Amino acid sequence: MMVPVRCFTCGNVVGEYWEEFKARAESHDGDEDPADVLDDLGVDRHCCRRMLVSHQDLVDVVSPYQ
Repeated sequence: MMVPVRCFTCGNVVGEYWEEFKARAESHDGDEDPADVLDDLGVDRHCCRRMLVSHQDLVDVVSPYQ
């Protein structure tokens, strides 16, 4: 789960792309270029792309007890 769910700059929903982006960009079997993954997902705006590329997933660190 990505927190925040929306882009800070334009307000578009970017959280729905996080899981697939993370899985494809950080896979150990060929590491796809993050820009190519974002192109495939249809994320065109620079601000939204920046949100996904620079996001650090801290939910597991902050909330370890589920």
